[in-house]
Amino acid sequence: MIASYLAKTRESIERLATDPALHALLEEIGTALCRTLEAGNKILLAGNGGSAADCQHMAGELAVRFRKDRPALAGIALTVDSSVLTACLNDYGPLPVFARQVEALGREGDVLWAFSTSGNSANIIEACKAARRIGMKVLGFTGGQGGELARYCDWCFVAPSDSTSHIQECHITAGHLLCWFIEEHHFYT
Repeated sequence: MIASYLAKTRESIERLATDPALHALLEEIGTALCRTLEAGNKILLAGNGGSAADCQHMAGELAVRFRKDRPALAGIALTVDSSVLTACLNDYGPLPVFARQVEALGREGDVLWAFSTSGNSANIIEACKAARRIGMKVLGFTGGQGGELARYCDWCFVAPSDSTSHIQECHITAGHLLCWFIEEHHFYT
């Protein structure tokens, strides 16, 4: 049972590790994120459940450090302000919970990094729509076939799996790769 689970993890990561199209996409995304940060813009991150934790994780890697000491980068997880989240849930319901924050914090030139393993999380789609109205770029991290999220993205990384846990494992791997890319290319080239 354990070996079977780990074999599925290995299969997803191997597909990520050996797919030239995914490599090219991640390089394109990394370059775009570097340009965003170099322009003085920020990266807002949104996701639900385990993806919310992934947002916090990536925001921490950006704001503090990934592997090297360097200046702080503007990465903000929209998943952590409990007062804003609960006020929005209470007053407006779950759909605009991230869209309201995008409207409040996002500016043209910023990037919304949206996580949805299914690609069909309604509140994530609403956040993407809000980002588009502002003139933000949208980076989607999803799985399976990409879901509806793919329609709203400038770049859509689709993890090579249909299993939520394996999608999330690929998301963390690709997210770490992007943090590494930013540190290497933004600060050391």
